[in-house]
Amino acid sequence: MMYTITLEDMEFKAYHGCYDLEKQVGNRFLVTAVLDAELDEAARTDDVTKTVNYLNVYAIVAECMRQTSNILEHVVLHIIDALYEAFPQLKRVCVTVSKLAPPLGGKLSKVSVTLSR
Repeated sequence: MMYTITLEDMEFKAYHGCYDLEKQVGNRFLVTAVLDAELDEAARTDDVTKTVNYLNVYAIVAECMRQTSNILEHVVLHIIDALYEAFPQLKRVCVTVSKLAPPLGGKLSKVSVTLSR
């Protein structure tokens, strides 16, 4: 059976962006990760070592967010690659990274990039 684990709206201050000011001042970002995995053994045995540990997922995302990128497309790809490397039970990963109040010269709540693989 396929299980879906969702970590929704993890919030980080990070320094992603193509403008110098964004890299100096930073911005607030939200990250949502939707992870599909075969976790029957974990569910049947109640064994955290057999599942996709949420604490480890958060730590991986946090580490990826600390590494400055020019574009959000690079950020989402980096997160997905890191999650697949850490958890072989993953079958599909979808990550959305949103930059809150981006500096686009007008009122805008956020801009987001989503990648599924």
